[in-house]
Amino acid sequence: MTVSADLTNPASRHDPIQALRDRYLDAALDEAGFSGWLPNALERAREAANLSEGEALLAAPRGAVDLIDAWFDRAERAMERAIEDCEPGTKIRAKATLAVRVRLEALSTHKESLRRAAIYLAVPNNAPDAVRIGWRAADRAWVAMGDPSTDFNYYTKRTILSGVHLATLAYWLQDESDDSAATWAFLDKQIGRVMQFEKVKAQVNQLVDKIPDPLGILTRLRYGAQPKP
Repeated sequence: MTVSADLTNPASRHDPIQALRDRYLDAALDEAGFSGWLPNALERAREAANLSEGEALLAAPRGAVDLIDAWFDRAERAMERAIEDCEPGTKIRAKATLAVRVRLEALSTHKESLRRAAIYLAVPNNAPDAVRIGWRAADRAWVAMGDPSTDFNYYTKRTILSGVHLATLAYWLQDESDDSAATWAFLDKQIGRVMQFEKVKAQVNQLVDKIPDPLGILTRLRYGAQPKP
């Protein structure tokens, strides 16, 4: 088996630990499809990557979690590049759809390893990492799309897109259609629902802006009108 570093990651050319992690991950992806992300599979991957035990520990101190995290990071970098390469004026809906699709396609080269990674991350002890990875993907997508929000929308947008990522992944793992056509139709429907929600939310926000501030009203009732500065 030929093990190659992740050439899409600039850090691997300058950071020796990142280079070790890339080698370890490449080998682990081959093993995980057959044996999962278990210690014995990682040990075979370490040997295949020609890493010492110390090098493997430096590359992935927490073992499988760190390697899966690094794998998803690769997919997210591919996602960011795809969004940044969009033509000027590309609609947010198209960019959001592209973000989810490119990330999933980047992971799909090792579908069984991805299935087993999803199972591994579903273990209660790994749930915080699963949530963190999902949030990070959504955050990087919105940043790449140029999202300027810093208020409550910052959280709602990322939470919703994280949900779309997860739902599409779950659907795709069960999809046996040609070229994953059913998955992409599912994704398009999910994004359409999100966009409809955003439209309704914008209309609601316009109404809310016209409603008097209840805290200000209560303050005036209790303390009287405050002098203007």
